[in-house]
Amino acid sequence: MTQQESSERFWKNFYGPNMGYLEEQYELYLENAETIDPTLRDMFQQYGPPKELSKKGDNGKATETFTSNTNAKQLSSTIKLVEAIRRYGHLNAQIYAVGSGKTEGTKLASPEHYGLTNEILEAIPSEWVWEYSREGIKNAKDVVDYLSEQYAGTISFEYDHVNDDEERNWFQETIETGQYRYDFSTDEKKKLLGKIVDVEGFENFLAKTFVAQKRFSIEGLEMMVPMLDRIVQNSFYDDTEEILMGMAHRGRLSVLTHILGKPYDKLFSEFHPSAGKELIPTSPGSKSITYGWTGDVKYHFGAERELGEEKPSPTRITLAHNPSHLEFVNPVVEGFTRAAQDYRFEKGKPVQNVKKAFSILIHGDAAFIGEGVVAETFNLSALPGYTTGGTLHIISNNLVGFTTGQSQGRSTRYASDLAKGFEVPIIHVNADDPEACISAAMLAYDYRRTFRKDILIDLVGYRRYGHNEMDEPRATQPQLYEAIDGHPTCAAVYAEKLKNNNIVEDNTLEEMQDAVFKKLKGIYDEMTENINENPEAKPVPQALRNGLSDIETAVPMEILQSLNKGMLKRPEGFHSFKKLEKILSKRHEAFENEEQADWAVGEALAYASILQDGIPIRLTGQDSERGTFAHRHLVLHDVKNGETYSPLHGLDEAKATFDVHNSPLSEAAVLGFEYGYSVKAPKTLVVWEAQFGDFANAGQVIFDQFISSSRAKWDERSNMVILLPHGYEGQGPEHSSARVERFLTMGAENNWIVANVTTSAQFFHLLRRQAALVDSDAARPLIVLTPKSLLRSPRVISKAEEFTNGKFRPLIPQPGLSETSKTAKRLLIGTGKVMVDIEEKMSEDPKAYEHVHVVRLEQIYPFPEKSLAKVIEGSPNLEEVCWVQEEPRNMGCWNFSKELLFRMVQEKDIELHYVGRCERSSPSVGDAHIHKTEQKRLVQQALELNKGGEINEGN
Repeated sequence: MTQQESSERFWKNFYGPNMGYLEEQYELYLENAETIDPTLRDMFQQYGPPKELSKKGDNGKATETFTSNTNAKQLSSTIKLVEAIRRYGHLNAQIYAVGSGKTEGTKLASPEHYGLTNEILEAIPSEWVWEYSREGIKNAKDVVDYLSEQYAGTISFEYDHVNDDEERNWFQETIETGQYRYDFSTDEKKKLLGKIVDVEGFENFLAKTFVAQKRFSIEGLEMMVPMLDRIVQNSFYDDTEEILMGMAHRGRLSVLTHILGKPYDKLFSEFHPSAGKELIPTSPGSKSITYGWTGDVKYHFGAERELGEEKPSPTRITLAHNPSHLEFVNPVVEGFTRAAQDYRFEKGKPVQNVKKAFSILIHGDAAFIGEGVVAETFNLSALPGYTTGGTLHIISNNLVGFTTGQSQGRSTRYASDLAKGFEVPIIHVNADDPEACISAAMLAYDYRRTFRKDILIDLVGYRRYGHNEMDEPRATQPQLYEAIDGHPTCAAVYAEKLKNNNIVEDNTLEEMQDAVFKKLKGIYDEMTENINENPEAKPVPQALRNGLSDIETAVPMEILQSLNKGMLKRPEGFHSFKKLEKILSKRHEAFENEEQADWAVGEALAYASILQDGIPIRLTGQDSERGTFAHRHLVLHDVKNGETYSPLHGLDEAKATFDVHNSPLSEAAVLGFEYGYSVKAPKTLVVWEAQFGDFANAGQVIFDQFISSSRAKWDERSNMVILLPHGYEGQGPEHSSARVERFLTMGAENNWIVANVTTSAQFFHLLRRQAALVDSDAARPLIVLTPKSLLRSPRVISKAEEFTNGKFRPLIPQPGLSETSKTAKRLLIGTGKVMVDIEEKMSEDPKAYEHVHVVRLEQIYPFPEKSLAKVIEGSPNLEEVCWVQEEPRNMGCWNFSKELLFRMVQEKDIELHYVGRCERSSPSVGDAHIHKTEQKRLVQQALELNKGGEINEGN
């Protein structure tokens, strides 16, 4: 809208009937602006005069009435009042079922604050201060009363922080014309009461049947379930194919049964009445639900369901599995959704269709504003590589976080205030007003569908019991729970309202409650009980225990050469950075002419050949398009117009998409997103790269609770690759160590692969092996410690024959050495950059180190015991086996590998030594000169016979 159009609209809406008065005031303004009302003067200055002015005309009577009963200041004050109700009405809203808000209401939205009386307001025609019309609204008093009802009732709104005019106008019109309020029929009101009773009755049955068992009940927020049901039902009228949901444990059991359709008997079977006993579900649908071999508690499990069978294609609803780390499931669900929206099986970029799927995230009030991953996830919502076309957020606001009240849990009035920073509209609604709750859900759905952006419902209720059913909340919130104890349930409140309106009978509620209880008790009574004194977890799947050595990853030379040439093609008219093009051409020409590839070319050939195999790739991370160390350059920038192009998008041989994005400076949310994407798109190779390996620290919850253990807990499969730059080069403690010891500590049951490769061919084969596992039962994540300075080292360059023959090898001999040694007395085994440092030192005088044999551990977990045993068996003169690492003794791989190594040497009269830095609390020193001294001493000690043992740093 232009400034002129905005001006004319303003004068028309607020002064249309009073143009004569405006002409008079404008003449005075031109003569001396100081003589007119300051507010009107400001309006003239801001908007300019109306396009046409007439002294009286048809508006004479209105003007006469206006000028005789009030003045411009009162009119402008009324306009300010109307705007204040829109902005601040929520502060006076009746959104608290029990208790009260963090602070008292506001007078900013009251007539008294502006010196206005009913008499003044009644003298002002409604059309002067309000741009809409509604039956029965004739004057400003009617407008104020009506808007107060819309903005300060049991439902209220915050959208003034949204900067887009179209969105604000949409909200204003939808709210003030009453379009958002759903008109319930009598039958719909009865059905709504029945849904509430179903939820309440389910929770009551669990409480009576499984006494003192944790269930994290929804009671006090029962309306969340009918709201979700309405959102799901609305989606049937759109092109929605999938709904992806995430929530913590509060109310999860009710959502699982009522929305996801989890059989009641299956849920009952997960409540073990006593040790050694288990309930056996009898319904056929219960047997189809399986979990991982270790399992999890019942309120962490997710589920899937298809609804809308009458549609051409039913809508699949997925509730993500979620641990007790609240809110960390948010980015995982967003990753699910983006994967469901992307089409990946053609060359180029994926094609995203945001209509296909959307997310629903249910947050706790304390966790929403308390957990940083929430803000990180919101920041993804509009980024090209992460947007999902809008998420419906619901805060299940029970006024307390475990035992912590609002005044101790947040610094803002509302738990929802965090969302304002991302321009997310907010709807506050009282959980005891079912009809308002449904209206809020429908409005949120319509907004997301219209603008494809996030929206938040703050569902304000309470928690009828403690944090869990064994918790006593009255010790810490005595006043709040005194109010809750005396407060009727939502079902009782709504039933009373319907009874007063002659919609239901006096005994309707009791009849509904009895029917629910009888239904659930009948299901429970049909279940059988089994005695099992020694229950055990399920066995680990055989596929995970099998080795990976049989996977062929070599690619014929003619294919590699064709791919290599294809990556040098550029679109017509594309103006690359000349200096960069020279570097890229030199690298790829080396493969063409000298038949060798450095790290960057080896990686690019891996991706290109994977695409040629028809496997999509998604690569993201902090600066991953270029690469933190400027080695990758998989996105080129036109120096004249800024357009971008990826060489992997133009490959003629590609049969799948290549998606590459720089991520925001986030670990937890981005890592969770990529994990979710990999689970939902199992045929895609998903790669996430940290800027430095230690950045993984900030994503530790995702590693602990999802990537490392989700298969065992929930049978959730991921084949994602995590690239963590690692290596000691004097860059200080923050940019040296990827904390490999943490990944090794979590390594068990073949849950993932941890590797630290030292040649471009090894990296090529490792990536191709990982791609070969997509969508298979053997899929598991891959953690790779990638190099930094070695990226340009000639010692990581591989010959072309290493790409066209062979495969990934978990254990390799030092370059130039044989698999075993008949003469060596000392065997060095280590991983990563330090082994290259040793190679460089040995190359200075090979004969001086004939007593040393060296092997590199390229795959640390699962540990290649058989391969190493063959090396030891084939080296009969060994006296010492030395583990070499550059990390401190209490870090790195030593604590993981020493027991395995000890078992191998203890019966052969071979000594086992550790060579590396001493124990430290910080990963490395911060002085580059000290680092060089340490590294030199470490390498020298590793090569000296009978000098094993840790380095004495003198500290």
